[in-house]
Parts: sequence; structure tokens; C-alpha cells
Amino acid sequence: MKIEHAYTIVTSPGRNFVTLKIVTDEGTYGIGDATLNGREMAVVAYLDEHVIPALIGRDPQRIEDIWHYLYRGAYWRRGPVTMSAIAAVDMALWDIKAKLAGMPLYQLLGGKSRERVMVYGHATGRDIESCLEEVARHVDEGYKAVRVQAGVPGIASIYGVAKKDGEPYEPADADLPAEHVWSTSKYLNHVPKLFAAVRERFGDDLHILHDVHHRLTPIEAARLGKEVEPYHLFWLEDCVPAENQEAFGLIRQHTTTPLAVGEVFNSIHDAKALIENQWIDYIRATLTHAGGITHVRRIADLAGLYHVRTGFHGPTDLSPVCLGAAIHFDTWVPNFGIQEYMPHTRTTNEVFPHDYRFEDGHFIVGETPGHGVDIDEELAKQYPYKRASLPVNRLEDGTLWHW
Repeated sequence: MKIEHAYTIVTSPGRNFVTLKIVTDEGTYGIGDATLNGREMAVVAYLDEHVIPALIGRDPQRIEDIWHYLYRGAYWRRGPVTMSAIAAVDMALWDIKAKLAGMPLYQLLGGKSRERVMVYGHATGRDIESCLEEVARHVDEGYKAVRVQAGVPGIASIYGVAKKDGEPYEPADADLPAEHVWSTSKYLNHVPKLFAAVRERFGDDLHILHDVHHRLTPIEAARLGKEVEPYHLFWLEDCVPAENQEAFGLIRQHTTTPLAVGEVFNSIHDAKALIENQWIDYIRATLTHAGGITHVRRIADLAGLYHVRTGFHGPTDLSPVCLGAAIHFDTWVPNFGIQEYMPHTRTTNEVFPHDYRFEDGHFIVGETPGHGVDIDEELAKQYPYKRASLPVNRLEDGTLWHW
């Protein structure tokens, strides 16, 4: 069996998505997600010009060999563009192999470690009260875990909070990066009140999570982690940028609040020190941005040795292809923690039909051979690409926040 042809599909049925389709000479095909939010077309060019020509004629069943060929053969290793491209190939090849075996993907990975996959939803509000109403809506829908984000008095617009109450949160909200004003002191003084209000209304059984979006220094994050300890967060996410992995060691010295990081990671090397020193509790690397199933299972295996669990990033800027593959991975991986879930739009689900389903705060994996997600190419053509960018933060004096 040989790879006969492969091509990229770019579509925007609500968000921009890049899909790689690989077709064998026997007609079996697989698809992988290559979406890199805000830099989608860079990955398309990398795949079209450099990766796809190197795939033609290769045996699609040699997944490990092809992964190393693409990673080591490029000389320029790692990075989000390279690893997203490799991930798309890897995901598509696992899809093909599982189809050839007549098995759902999780069976090839080693079978089920659990019957269902706990997810967390997103509750945001312009103030605490409106955020509580969104939490209540999620609880009514069956969620056992909810990420809570609320506006801060004196800050006009906050990344992570929907612009209007009751509407889905959309992070990539402008053609070019918008510039938001940020005040660390106002945030730190206000956000513990949010968790106190959630616990007062919903009690101790609901898992609550919070994302800082990399906006604190290590000692500021240590202060926040210590102050929210009475509210028993499931995790505090991305409290500082992780380029300086040792920063998490300082935070860990001051708080027992569980820490999560990794959605921007591209390889095991980004997480190695964090895991081995047990500075974090959850690793958030995604299949799409960290080299696919082949590489992320190595990250998960390393994490398992140090009591670190998975908590995959699952936003709407990753397609249902990534989410479907992640649910198979979550169903198998022994050291599973939780799966993020931001529901895709109706049009997105129509473009990407799938067999996973949400039920009572959990995902139930499908039994279709492969990863269970397909793409309607004709429908995808109706939604052309439109550039969209994530915002940046400036402090109140105009300084670009840069830690």
C-alpha cells in the first residue's frame, strides 16, 4: 500500500480550519487537523510545499518511521508550524491504520481505560452575577466541571470573557491583533471574589477551573494560587508564560492549588522540566500542535511517571477532527485528567460529521473504524477562509505586556 495523493482543505464554517487528507492507492483515506489559530496559512504552505511531496509513494502504515522522517529530515525541528503539519499527517495515518484494522482508534492505542471522558465547559460573564448564571446553565446541561471567567471592574475588555453575556466566547475577534488594556492589580483584587461566589451558590461538588492566560509574573501567580486555596480549584491554568519553566517551581513553593499549562507547547521538550520536577499537575498539549498522537502519547507516558495527568486544550479553533482524535486518546490514556470542550457551531459540525457525543458532562467515544470524524468537502467550499487574530495586552501606561 502506498500514499497516492494528499491535499489540504481550508474552510471557515465559524472558525478557520485546515484539514489534511491523505489517500492511499487502495482508496482508503484519513484526515488530520492542521489548524494553527491566526497562522493557518503558514501551515498550509508548509504542508503543500514541503510535506505532501515527501509523502507520495510512502507506506502509510509506517507511522513511526514517517513521523521521524518529517521531524528529523527537516533539520529545523519543533515550532508550531512544523509540529502542526506533522500532527496532521500523523492523525491522518492513524485514521487510515484504524480503518484498515476495522477498529475505532482507541482500540489500536490499547483499548479503553474508562467508559466516558469528563469534560469542562466555559462560563463567562461581564460581571460575577452574569458569570454565575452561565455556570448555572452549564450545570443544568449536565457539566460536572466548569471554567469560570468574569469581567473585572475598570477593565473594558478581557481575553477569555465573551463580549456579550450569553454569547459564545470568541478569542480571535479581529482581522489583525486587537490591543486590550490590562491591569494586574485590579484582576488580582477581584478574581478571588468570583470563586467565593461560585462556591457559595453551587457548593463544593462542582469542579471549577480558571485560566489566567499567561498574564502574571511568578510571584503574582503564587499570590493568586495561595489566595484561592479555600475554594479548591480543579486547576489554575497558564498563570505565567512557560518559556521559563523554572517559574513554576517558584509558584509551587507557595501554593497547593493545582497548576495546568501546555496548550502552546509543541514538543516533549517544552514540558520535560515541568513534569520531571512535578511543578505542574496537568499537561495541556494538544494533538494538533504537539506532533500528533505519536508524540503526545510520549508526553503522556512521561507525565504518568510523575503523577501528572492530561487535560487537553479543546477550543473551537481546533476542528472536530482534533477533538474526535483527542476523545479516543482520552478514552485510552491511563493518566487522564479532563478534556476541555467548547461546542462547535452547527455549521462546523455539518462540515465535519462525527460519531462522538456529549452526555451528562462527558464525551462518549464512537465505535466507527478510525477516529470517527470525516469532512464534507463540497460543503466546506461554501465557507472561505477569513483571517482572524488573537488580541494582545497593554498595561494601563501603554506598555505591551511581555513577560
